[in-house]
Formats: sequence, C-alpha cells, structure tokens
Amino acid sequence: MSDPSGIVAPERRGISYFLGWWFFRFYTGLYHRRQVFNEESVPRTGGVILASNHLSYIDPPLVGCSTRRVIHYLARASAFKSAIGGAILRSWNSIPVDRAGGSTKGLRTILERLREGRAIMMFPEGTRSPDGTQQTSRPGIGLMIAKSDAPVIPVRVFGTYEAYGRHHAIPRPRRVQVKFGEALGFKELRVEASECNPDRRREVYDEITTKLMATIALLESRTD
Repeated sequence: MSDPSGIVAPERRGISYFLGWWFFRFYTGLYHRRQVFNEESVPRTGGVILASNHLSYIDPPLVGCSTRRVIHYLARASAFKSAIGGAILRSWNSIPVDRAGGSTKGLRTILERLREGRAIMMFPEGTRSPDGTQQTSRPGIGLMIAKSDAPVIPVRVFGTYEAYGRHHAIPRPRRVQVKFGEALGFKELRVEASECNPDRRREVYDEITTKLMATIALLESRTD
C-alpha cells in the first residue's frame, strides 16, 4: 500500500507468517546458532528479489527469519494441491510455480507482486544441492530478472547442508550462517533485453543468470 506521496509502506505480517517467523527465528538461533551478516543491504520497502543458493529444507525459513522484510516465497505448484498444505503456503505468501515451464501464471504473479513493492525469495538452482556444492541455475531465472526492474540481493547460506542436507533424516545442531550481498541492478542488460532480437535476448538472460550465480558463489562465510 502507498500513500499519496508515492511512498510504499512496509508490508504487515499475517498471523501465520508472524508466528512462523518467530518460531524459526527462535529455533535456528537456539539449535543452529544462526548468524546473519549484512542484512542491512535488503531494502526496507519496494520490490526486491532475494536470490540464494539452496542446500536444505530449512533454507527458505532460515533466510526469511533473517530479514525484517516480509518475504513472498516460490513453491512448486503441486504442493498447493493439498487443501491444508495449500492454505499454509498461501498464508506464508507463497506463489505456485510450474517447474516444468508449461505455464506463465507464476511469472506473471511474481512480476505483479514486485510491482506492488513485495520482496520475492527465490532459489535459482530450483532444488536442494545433492552434495553441498552450488549447482547450475534452472532456466527462466534470467528472464524473470530481466522482466523486472527490482534490485536483486544475492544471498548465500552456509552450514545448512551439514545441519539438514538430503542425507539427514532429522536436523542436526550445526551452526548456520546467512550472508546478504550488495544489490545487483542489471540495468544495462535489462535495457538490452527489451530492445534486442530473440536470439540475443536468450544470451542476455544467460548472462544475467551467470553473473548472479557467480556473485552468490563469491560470498564468503565469517568465522567471527
């Protein structure tokens, strides 16, 4: 919501989001000794994309509870088929996305929420890493960024693979970290993508994705 001056007010948390945010903040702080660095790089208002590596099931709530911004998550469309699961996901501002790429509805919703000044959380790899290393990005990430004018905040999580990777049945008490990077604008590439031919446009999308993933990989953990 905005006032007549055009200033966008911070988004309010719903009750489900509020309770979940505090639960995961308490849980990751106590059990995983969560550390957060450079959270101030996340704008307090206005549309923004947070793009993180993906190591564990706990990554989405971990990043979400590490910032004061209300986050809108992306979730596979099939997860909304359950009435209860769908209701919970919607209460957490989740957007159904077709991983197979057969529908553009998810992309339209993402762009609409960014225009409304929301914060979108995405994991370009699309799924959890099988071995704790950063994987390649799924198709469509560069297109989504190019279609928006929102800043992109690279994010890197550390320790969640050791805490609750694919090979763990239950979470382990390992220290986890969240590090937010400086905003990426992609201004020149976004302008070029809007003006060039289709072949070059696909290359621009790839360049955006490559730069984003490289920036995430360069974020380093802290030992202090």
